[in-house]
Amino acid sequence: MANTFMFIVLAAVIVVSAVLCVTTTRIMRAATFLLFVLFGVGGIYFLLDYTFLGAAQISVYAGGVTMLYVFAIQLVSKRNLQGLEERVKGSKMLTGALAAVAGLVVVALVLLKTGFFTLDMAANDVEVPMQDIGNALVGSEKYQYVLAFEFISVFLLACIIGGLVVSRKEEDK
Repeated sequence: MANTFMFIVLAAVIVVSAVLCVTTTRIMRAATFLLFVLFGVGGIYFLLDYTFLGAAQISVYAGGVTMLYVFAIQLVSKRNLQGLEERVKGSKMLTGALAAVAGLVVVALVLLKTGFFTLDMAANDVEVPMQDIGNALVGSEKYQYVLAFEFISVFLLACIIGGLVVSRKEEDK
């Protein structure tokens, strides 16, 4: 009963913070709401007794949000940080909503086509052992993800370097 109550509280925090994150016009508030979402997901991992994943979620992603704060302050103009810029136009909102719906449809089709979630799994309450999840994450064979993680780390490093180059102030000549 207590686990159900905590899950409901964490799910509510995640959903409300996620909606506020994407609807706010101030970048610092959006980053703060994103931090709440990440803490909520870490809380769900702890609730499921996945302590390593919970600790990694909080340390890695909360640290990532801290970096987001730093880059937001460096890269965004002062007028945007204070919320003085004009709001998003309706046509941009409609385009973004259509892109989000298209992405949702593509993900749903991929999940249905691959049989990722079947009714048999839900009926039998199948639980995947943590060792299998760990082997899939750090394995280098087919359908394992270590190579993808390496590509992502190189991409994030390139983004950090690019952010530093963009934020560097030019000297007067």
